Amino acid sequence: MAHASERGATARDPTDRAAVDRGAASVVAVALVSAVVLLTTTALGAAAGYVDARRAATTADAAALAAADAASGAAPGIPCEVAESIARRAGARLVSCELDGIVSTVAVVVPGSIAGLDATASARAGPPGST
Repeated sequence: MAHASERGATARDPTDRAAVDRGAASVVAVALVSAVVLLTTTALGAAAGYVDARRAATTADAAALAAADAASGAAPGIPCEVAESIARRAGARLVSCELDGIVSTVAVVVPGSIAGLDATASARAGPPGST
């Protein structure tokens, strides 16, 4: 019977670190790249959510101010129609508009840019001291 060394194969010494660790660097590299991709994707999703929320808040503010101006007579138009127009131009949807005299309260929804998560915001506007 022929021995392994006679067949041309080499026997590995289990204490030889080069033989034991062969390929470990590739596994570690793949794990690190995967972690970086996961963290980057999470950060981009959070940033997009923040931008959507800020856009919703800004749109709600503008729509509430426009409705309050129309209610007070400082600007022409029907208050809630003006608010809806402002929201639509900003790419949002007006979901509520309430008037209490010349104080307006509006809520808008902005379609989410990632994973379909919509951003909502509300705002109230009127003369100084009334809100």
